[in-house]
Formats: sequence, C-alpha cells, structure tokens
Amino acid sequence: MRRMTTVLRGAGIHICGLSTVDSPEFGIVRMIVDAPEAAAESLLKAGFVIKECEVIAVEMKSQDDMEALLQVVQDGNVNLNYFYSSFGSEGNCPILVLHAADMDETEAMLRSHGFLCLDSRL
Repeated sequence: MRRMTTVLRGAGIHICGLSTVDSPEFGIVRMIVDAPEAAAESLLKAGFVIKECEVIAVEMKSQDDMEALLQVVQDGNVNLNYFYSSFGSEGNCPILVLHAADMDETEAMLRSHGFLCLDSRL
C-alpha cells in the first residue's frame, strides 16, 4: 500500500477516496483519484495490476441520505456490487461510491429521486 501511494504522490495524483479488501490470493484496492488516466499509467509502470471501472459517486449531506439512497435502491430492485464511503467533496459532504450491474439505469434512478451524483471513475 505504501509503495502504491508513493507512486501516486510522485506523479502528483491526489487520492480522493479509498477502500481495501484482502483475500488469500491478493488484495484489492479501490480508489478515486483526481487524474485516473495518469494514475493508471503510473501504477502500470510501477508493476501494479489495475482495472478501471465506472462508479457512481453520490453526495451525502446526512446519514439519513444514506438510508434514503438504500431504500431507493431496494425499491428499484437494484443489486449493488459494492459501495463504500469516500472523503468529502468540495462542499465537505461525505460521498457514497457505488457500483451496480446497470450503472446508467442506477444513476438515472438516483438522480430522479433528487440525489446529487458526481462524475467519477475508479
């Protein structure tokens, strides 16, 4: 992990959000960065295996927002593959980062219920 953050810092890339998962075979690090293409290039050059994927980042103004979002997801019968919280945005609100099978439909559904979705890639 330290080597990864050092590579990104050396490339001038800011990590905005981070989640790690450990398994017997390997670890998975999911992160939101301010320069995804540069991050991918830097990490590949340093020998890391990477996979970029789209996520939906939703601004949370309160804990009630998370409960409301999860209710909308449940009511819409959407299966979330994963979600995690991220550091605050420019407005200093926490961000809920999520991934679902149908990203476009999920984002449209959340927006239609008044959630502020930000542009992000992982």
